Amino acid sequence: MKVTERFLNYVAFDTQSDEASETCPSTPNQLELGKAIVADLKAIGVADAHMDKDGYVYGSVPGTVDGPVIGLIAHMDTSPDCSGKDIKPRIVEYKGGDVVLNEKENIVMRAADFERLERSIGKHLIVTDGTTLLGADDKAGVAEILTAVEELINENAPHVPIRIGITPDEEIGRGADRFDVKGFGADFAYTADGGTLGEIEFENFNAAAATVICHGVSIHPGSAKNKMINAQQVGIDFHTMLPAQERPECTEGYEGFSMLAHMEGGIEEAVLHYIIRDHDRFKFEQKKSRFQMIANYLNEQYGAGTVEVRIKDSYYNMKEKILPVMHIVERAKMAMREVGMDPVAVPIRGGTDGARLSFEGLPCPNLCTGGENFHGKYEYIPVEDMELCVKMLKNILKP
Repeated sequence: MKVTERFLNYVAFDTQSDEASETCPSTPNQLELGKAIVADLKAIGVADAHMDKDGYVYGSVPGTVDGPVIGLIAHMDTSPDCSGKDIKPRIVEYKGGDVVLNEKENIVMRAADFERLERSIGKHLIVTDGTTLLGADDKAGVAEILTAVEELINENAPHVPIRIGITPDEEIGRGADRFDVKGFGADFAYTADGGTLGEIEFENFNAAAATVICHGVSIHPGSAKNKMINAQQVGIDFHTMLPAQERPECTEGYEGFSMLAHMEGGIEEAVLHYIIRDHDRFKFEQKKSRFQMIANYLNEQYGAGTVEVRIKDSYYNMKEKILPVMHIVERAKMAMREVGMDPVAVPIRGGTDGARLSFEGLPCPNLCTGGENFHGKYEYIPVEDMELCVKMLKNILKP
């Protein structure tokens, strides 16, 4: 099966994950796609393909030659940020300029807004009708992995032992929660979960979630002087004491940030939810410490216990786990060059299953899949780039 056909089959499944759910996987449709992936794996010759009770799909292919056991990992869920239901993909030959996604709704992907479109002139883009995301993140990765393995098997090409892992719930940060690293049995692995062609990622943010709880005292506003403590105002005070230049809209590259993601409350209690990010571990710890320092200051002003701060680390920068095994990055770069890609190492301004798996003993850089504009209605992926990524994965698996 061609990678494009496989990809289009997978995007027909609505597999948005749901952070509010307490099940694993968080949505039942992920199990339906998991069953389809298992069937596909068996059809291409992966005899032990199976899905466990938590929706994780595994399979293995014995090596035809000795070599390291290499894992390939992708995720089946799509982002809850944009609808993934009733996706209507189509393939357009891109000759430059704007792409009309939906003439009736006047939804247009404008070249002026998406400069990377220029790289795809002459290619065939898989796009949406502008009302949903596409799902290339990360069904492109799933399709590319299965197609690469299928082609190696059909060509009877020499390859090292292969392990395949398809996870649920990556988009809500749970993809590695129940991944069976020991049972997987790989010496190292790659997540096929990146974007732009040629990118390889082995640095990501250190990440934490912070909850700031402000306690107030409610008094009738007519007699509130020197008595009322408005928890909402305390929350505003807290937020304005964080450096304005360290907000996401002011940062790029290796610059970290603290972002107010959500807030709610009233006079007696207000709760602010933040995410904290930085590639540098020392700066990451500084950002977390600042939260407590601000709370301490406000408690001196308003009274002890007015502000509580709760911080929980989410994941760490995989770089420290990859540096001792940089040969796996060089292996991927060589595989890219062999198919005409220009490999570029870029820091992830986010997280990946590979980061957590690296800290669990499975070094796991992230590879491009060719997709662009993830998590939204302007998402697209060139057919030619998917085909090139299949060749890249095959090269990684060859001795």
